[in-house]
Amino acid sequence: MPNNKRKNQGSKNKEVTMKPSNEKDTPIQDYEDDDIEEMQEADFKKLIRTLRSSQKQILELHKSLMDKIENLSRENEILRRNQNETKQLVQQETGIVTEVKNSIDQMKNTIESLTNRMGEAEERISDLEDREQERIQSDQRKEEEIRILKHIVGNLQDTIKKPNIRVLGVPEGMEREKGLEGLFSEILAENFPGLEKDREILVQEAHRTPNKHDQKRSSPRHVVIKLSTVKHKEKILKCAREKRQITLRGSPIRLTADFSSKTLQARREWRDIAQVLRENNCQPRILYPAKLSFVNEGEIKTFHSKQKLKEFVATRPALQKMLKDVLHTETKKHGHQYERR
Repeated sequence: MPNNKRKNQGSKNKEVTMKPSNEKDTPIQDYEDDDIEEMQEADFKKLIRTLRSSQKQILELHKSLMDKIENLSRENEILRRNQNETKQLVQQETGIVTEVKNSIDQMKNTIESLTNRMGEAEERISDLEDREQERIQSDQRKEEEIRILKHIVGNLQDTIKKPNIRVLGVPEGMEREKGLEGLFSEILAENFPGLEKDREILVQEAHRTPNKHDQKRSSPRHVVIKLSTVKHKEKILKCAREKRQITLRGSPIRLTADFSSKTLQARREWRDIAQVLRENNCQPRILYPAKLSFVNEGEIKTFHSKQKLKEFVATRPALQKMLKDVLHTETKKHGHQYERR
């Protein structure tokens, strides 16, 4: 009886303490040793299965927790590394920003310095340009003054030379016997007998030019005869033009007016044009100091420059046709001279 009573009490205790095994979250019931002894084999096996299942669940839970802990640890390590990398990147970017800022400041300083230097350079250039302009204007004034002075000197030379006659072709040494004045008197007597007796024609000075004789020069130096008046010079040259052939002791010579080199060059420039006019019976003459005169349509025309002649020729078709070639040649010649300069 006591055993049955104990069993009943055990059963009651079991009924009181046991819970359904299908509840997974129910904690495992602690059993006393006496309870375990009184359990039936089936209940005991069921209890073992429950314990094993609980153990398995605990192991799985432990493993899951360890995996989570490991994952969290890895994530934490990755996060830490990312934080370090981010920190390094931030530091690098901060350094780059600082360098860029410094570079920008340097560039600003450099630009400011260059701007100041450019301003100074522009001021210097402007000053140099002003000086250059002043120099050009000064040079132009000087050139104009030189041109005027040359013109004045040329006019003075022509004025001084105006009573002179230049004799070309007198052999060197012929003047040793009579002197140059005696030779000129001989020229007058041989070519103009009437003028030789004119006592008003006086020779003030006679010389050869240039003063020194160049042995390498084949032609003799010119003889310059200075007369007392321009009227006598013009009278002798007029007779020479009328006679055309002038001689000294049978040898041909030439009598011309004596001009400055500039005037002589200006007279030479009319030579080709005068030749064409002469061939067409226009009676050309080169007047003092360097003017071209000729007859056109019954009128005497006089020109101081070729430009004035070209303007006049443009209004006269016949004259334009006559002088077309020579004027075109003169234009080309002056163009080449300008290019050489």
